[in-house]
Amino acid sequence: MTTDLGMPDPPPTTPERRQTRQIHVGDVPVGGGAPVSVQTMTTTLTADVDATLQQIAEVTAAGCDIVRVAVPSQDDADALPAIAARSPIPVIADIHIQPRYVFAAIDAGCAAVRVNPGNIKKFDDKVAEIAQAASAAGVPIRIGVNAGSLDPRLLARHGAATPQALAESALWECALFEEHGFRDIKIAVKHHDPMTMVAANRILAEQCDYPLHLGVTEAGPAFQGSVKSAVAFAVLLADGIGDTIRVSLSAHPVEQVKAAFDGFPHPLRVAVMGCVVNGPGEAREADLGVSSGNGKGQIFVHGKVVATVPENKIVDTPLEHALRLTEPGDEQPTEAPVP
Repeated sequence: MTTDLGMPDPPPTTPERRQTRQIHVGDVPVGGGAPVSVQTMTTTLTADVDATLQQIAEVTAAGCDIVRVAVPSQDDADALPAIAARSPIPVIADIHIQPRYVFAAIDAGCAAVRVNPGNIKKFDDKVAEIAQAASAAGVPIRIGVNAGSLDPRLLARHGAATPQALAESALWECALFEEHGFRDIKIAVKHHDPMTMVAANRILAEQCDYPLHLGVTEAGPAFQGSVKSAVAFAVLLADGIGDTIRVSLSAHPVEQVKAAFDGFPHPLRVAVMGCVVNGPGEAREADLGVSSGNGKGQIFVHGKVVATVPENKIVDTPLEHALRLTEPGDEQPTEAPVP
């Protein structure tokens, strides 16, 4: 006799990804079926080349794929050639206020340039020149739209930074570049409210084929920010929407990278059990599980114990096995003795 314990159905297969055009940020493909890449942003003064490169090295070691640096001043722009040349991962220049820094970033060899049209003086008047320079150098443009810097005309029309207003702003700027034959673009629309951000990205997913960068702005400290970002990312990635992500936290960029990986986007059934004796048997339907007690824990895959680890490894070790489970061929568990 079989008793229905109310267990949920097995997790679905990986959702079909939204089909987008593909761009390359340096050697990292974004969109077009490429894996979802992880980004962060340095918190150093970009003009301090050594400090910035040190932080880039740290986030690279944490698994970051792409890094962004702020360029609000001429000193920062002057530092870009050295940073772009010596960085181990592609560098995106984040341009503020002055459109001339867009051209400086392209000339410096940055892998991409991020522009927020709402913050740049007379940006629309410069689109033709930017499109020409970026096209000649093979540098993609990221169009970033934030609720806090939305075009006043759109605010007046919509009454607030609604999902429709955010999406309309991004698509308007894309259209200006398209008029000049430039389509090497990715889009980021951000809002402090996860559901507003989700709704804006769903609109974009329906109305264009550009790759989308996901992020919740002003996400906050580590716990709060991680939860807010995970909520938005989970909803969108489950719909196959999203090509690159950044978890914005008021914390060191390395913590942002770690948080991005902790919000693991693959559909696995994970069991967390309290008993090392019965845990594997009780959660044999799970893809991955952990049971703990007395300062140590067991990691099991498909009901089979694969590792016994100290307490301080109970988070990192399951993540390593989760990554293996999503690789082609799946991970085949091997028996390990129960202590």
